[in-house]
Amino acid sequence: MLTRNFLLLVFLGAIAVCAPPPEKLEVDWNKVQLTSKTTPTLQVVVNPPLRRGSPIHDRAFSELQHLAANYVRYVPWLPYPKLAVAELEPPANGKTSWEFGLIDPMMEDFMTATQGHSVIVNFSTTPAWMWQTPKLTQYPNDPDQVNWDYTQGTQLRDPSGKELGDYYARLVSWYVNGGFTDEYGNRHDSGHHYKIDYWEVLNEVDFEHNMTPEQYTLCYDAIVAAIKRVAPSMKFVGLALAMPGNNPQMFEHFLNPKNHQPGIPIDLISYHFYASPAGDESPEVQQYTFFDQADGFFSTVRYVEEIRRRLAPTAGTDVDEIGSIAANDNDKESPERTAQRLPDSYWSLSGATYAYVFGNLAELGIDIAGESQLVGYPTQFPSVTMLNWNTGAPNARFRVLQLLKDNFGPGDKIVKTSSGSPYVYALGFIGHSGEHKLLLVNKRDRDIDLALPEPAKTIQLVDQTTKEAPPATQQAGTPNIQLHGYEVAVVTMP
Repeated sequence: MLTRNFLLLVFLGAIAVCAPPPEKLEVDWNKVQLTSKTTPTLQVVVNPPLRRGSPIHDRAFSELQHLAANYVRYVPWLPYPKLAVAELEPPANGKTSWEFGLIDPMMEDFMTATQGHSVIVNFSTTPAWMWQTPKLTQYPNDPDQVNWDYTQGTQLRDPSGKELGDYYARLVSWYVNGGFTDEYGNRHDSGHHYKIDYWEVLNEVDFEHNMTPEQYTLCYDAIVAAIKRVAPSMKFVGLALAMPGNNPQMFEHFLNPKNHQPGIPIDLISYHFYASPAGDESPEVQQYTFFDQADGFFSTVRYVEEIRRRLAPTAGTDVDEIGSIAANDNDKESPERTAQRLPDSYWSLSGATYAYVFGNLAELGIDIAGESQLVGYPTQFPSVTMLNWNTGAPNARFRVLQLLKDNFGPGDKIVKTSSGSPYVYALGFIGHSGEHKLLLVNKRDRDIDLALPEPAKTIQLVDQTTKEAPPATQQAGTPNIQLHGYEVAVVTMP
């Protein structure tokens, strides 16, 4: 027995001796790399769970209001034509089909929840009858029924774009000027006088209507010119590309002032990033895919920024859809299958990916980093949701945004930082009042030990143990800390 105990002690001692030392994080608070311009925020996409009467409606808009983010993007979008298109039928015989009864309630709730903060509005879906199609495009009578086939046609019936521009001028006037006069001279009053800071012109045109750079630029100019006549102070966001790395000519053409009508501004450009695993990847494998794809996206950002600085240096950049889309995400499936496909660890992985993208975009000088999206649900990209589609409670993706928004923003100084580990992302910030903070992201689903230069004051974190709760706060009395799998932490230093 004594021999056995002796051997056990020797074995445990050997393990302790062989355990790797913590990774040594280094930060130089005196070496400022740049001043951050980056605002962390999110997009709200219109869908039935956000309608009044939905079980999660009140909770969803309450969480949005308490988040108090700036540059929140609002997108009535193609799967629900009755919730997104205000004139579903072409004007004819002295009559129009303008109808806001289903559209206004969500817009009103959104503007109330974001009151006092800047917003970017994008009614991205154009009336289908404005496009040349073999037959008139149909849409469901049920406003809650998903329809992925509404955006048909590649050529406008009015090739000048005037008809399209006039539609958007009336739509904007409904919300900012109290109403509009329709195609036959009839007045429609809304009573709305909202302050809309930015209007984004269309969405993912590399997919929707498959636009060429020339087509999109013509549409952009027509829409912007028409809106500026009714809302002269409006600012504009262009492009909103789904796959920015696939079409450099879109940036080259659109950002060249010579290709626009005189007086047409480009205040911001936008494009998107989603990490997307293959269908046969298990949850354990996806951690490698998500962060590797993010690294590839940063290369795209660098080349887009070079084009932008060369052709439109005064324009800013908004990466306004950042997230992850699971394989087979819109398949009809049982709740049990959805839960199996999207385990709890998925939300933490996706949240950590957003934090990693946010930090890198800050280092690249990007203006806005928008997480996608407030609510998704089965049949409408459930894997992108930031709230539980049954209860409205925030998941780890929302809590990570909350953590970043509460600690970082434009004007922070970014300093030279190294985590000492390829599996941990670290970035040091000096805040407005001089506080020193570290953003840490564990890119792996395992614990990783770090040695800080000195003991931290506090650690705020979101990991797989915090689940739907707000970020946890810990006191740290030692320079050695442990990051749990997919943890996102904000460490306040002395």
